[in-house]
Amino acid sequence: MRARLTFLLPVLALLALLPAQAHAAGKPSAKTLYADGPEGRYLMDGEWLFRLDNADQGVKQRLMRQTSKSGWKAVKVPNVWNLGDPSNASMAGGIGWYRKDFQLPSASAALDWAIRFESVNYRSKVWLNGRPIGENTGAYIPFQFQLSGLKRTGTNRLVIRVDSRRKPTDFPPSGLNTEGVPTGGWWNYGGIQREVYLQKLDTVDYKDVLVRPVLPCANCASDVQMKLTLRNVSSGGKRIKVTGTYGNRSVNLGTKTMGPGAIAAFSDTLRIAKPQLWSPQHPHLYKVHFTVTANGRKVSGYDLHSGIRSIKVSNGHLILNGQALNFRGVGLHEDSKADGFAIDDARREQLLKDAKELGATVIRTHYPLHPYTHELADRLGLLIWSEIPVYSVKTQYLKLKSVRQLAIKELGKNIAANQNHPSVMLWSIGNELSSQPGPVQNAYIKAAAKFAKETDPTRPVGIAVAGYPSSLCQAASYAPLDVLGINDYFGWYPGPNGQIFDRTKLSVYLDAVHACYANKAIVITEFGAEANRDGPVEEKGTWAFQQDWVNFQLNTFATKPWLSGALYWALNEFWVRPGWDGGDPRPQPPVFQKGLITYDGVRKPAWADVQRWFTQTQQLVPATGGT
Repeated sequence: MRARLTFLLPVLALLALLPAQAHAAGKPSAKTLYADGPEGRYLMDGEWLFRLDNADQGVKQRLMRQTSKSGWKAVKVPNVWNLGDPSNASMAGGIGWYRKDFQLPSASAALDWAIRFESVNYRSKVWLNGRPIGENTGAYIPFQFQLSGLKRTGTNRLVIRVDSRRKPTDFPPSGLNTEGVPTGGWWNYGGIQREVYLQKLDTVDYKDVLVRPVLPCANCASDVQMKLTLRNVSSGGKRIKVTGTYGNRSVNLGTKTMGPGAIAAFSDTLRIAKPQLWSPQHPHLYKVHFTVTANGRKVSGYDLHSGIRSIKVSNGHLILNGQALNFRGVGLHEDSKADGFAIDDARREQLLKDAKELGATVIRTHYPLHPYTHELADRLGLLIWSEIPVYSVKTQYLKLKSVRQLAIKELGKNIAANQNHPSVMLWSIGNELSSQPGPVQNAYIKAAAKFAKETDPTRPVGIAVAGYPSSLCQAASYAPLDVLGINDYFGWYPGPNGQIFDRTKLSVYLDAVHACYANKAIVITEFGAEANRDGPVEEKGTWAFQQDWVNFQLNTFATKPWLSGALYWALNEFWVRPGWDGGDPRPQPPVFQKGLITYDGVRKPAWADVQRWFTQTQQLVPATGGT
């Protein structure tokens, strides 16, 4: 026995020198953080590794090929590396590397696999086992790469280089203010902001899934258009069949022979004579499931939830299922003090619970929301003003054709990702571009609106603009749009040459907006005042001033029956940029303090005022014309 132990000691010592991850990597979990989507998704949870690389030496050091854990620290993903750092350098962005060592859930040679990132900010390069597999630019919208060079057994090493340094041509763009402080609309959190999935691919992959209810009128039958676009990822030709269910109805989307690498669309249309409509009061959802077979064998399934409803603009008003909207809602950011933009589902649930309790029927932010937030909105009856982060892009950059094309590409990705959610009420192509649009912005608006309407003819298209009297009546520029959002800060900011300093001028301004854009639905997309302390009602930044200000605003909106709605900006406090004051003479940068809920989760006194107005407002009224 002693001789055997003497023999084993050198072997044990040698094993101790081997990289720990070679035998410690686990398998991802067979679970997801949201329901709708393909079967066979595995959450890449557990330990990830991270390291900063602000000197940009990682590629030279070949971090994508490292096996040692030296220099890396353990983190959980989602993760943002500059959480709690309010410095200029933090806002400007940097470079970080993430690594995930994992084993496949199945070693079957018949399966292929893909990796799906829900949101990475901002530029990503991905390697698997030292080999590059793809690149992506942009945050808030998922992207996916099929994995090549996989080890069927043993440890695979996924590495992603994240560069959060933004350019003036990005969405939102970077820049420096007059004090030389980095800008960007909201805090530039670098990292893998949302979760990552390993996706099993058995014979086919989903390129696009469309379930589109078409409801001509509130009492009409509805057609439900269904279209699945699949790619054959196998090495042989296959006879592919797609069937499914919509509620308790069966559908057959057809059978086609697909060669290796071929892409084919499968479609069907279902007529529902007496649909149960989705609305904020009754958010009825139909369960949808698709089954894909190859040569008679099931290879994949796809689940989603569909709501039948119509939303359009008629006689200058947003009409939902034949009723005119007079909604009240809130802007929000998927942010928290604890996690920055790397929040979990519990935080999303809290945000939407707060919105509902406030009396809101609409939510908005400046970028596509997380899929689970969309699912919650579907279930809770919250409409979404769905916007891409084309925020405050300067004309000198928007004039570049490549920038406008990228913006429209961003719009297309948002539509593809979120078109099946009944909660999405319109597609917004941007926010606060130049308030006096010229040929450059006109070209973008025309092209983006045309693209959105061709891609999804069932939803209106809008934009949000800064509400200045000097920019009134840009009818020709906004002609391609259905909805115009006005960001109203009368009585809070002075505006150019003090033109919005006096809040009593708001009513006349809004009437002039209505007169100029009589055929467009007008929405107040933002109104809000900072508040962080006790003090007199006359002093900006006090609880009392905020209360008085929101009451004045909401009272003014109540006198405009032609308004389609108003959104308080914002529900929750969040980080903006270093030095942010938001018009408050005693600010607490970088926190945006117009929120009705503090960064620590405390409701401000104005919460009760807004809630009273929201809950007492009839947000859906019988339409006087059109359906």
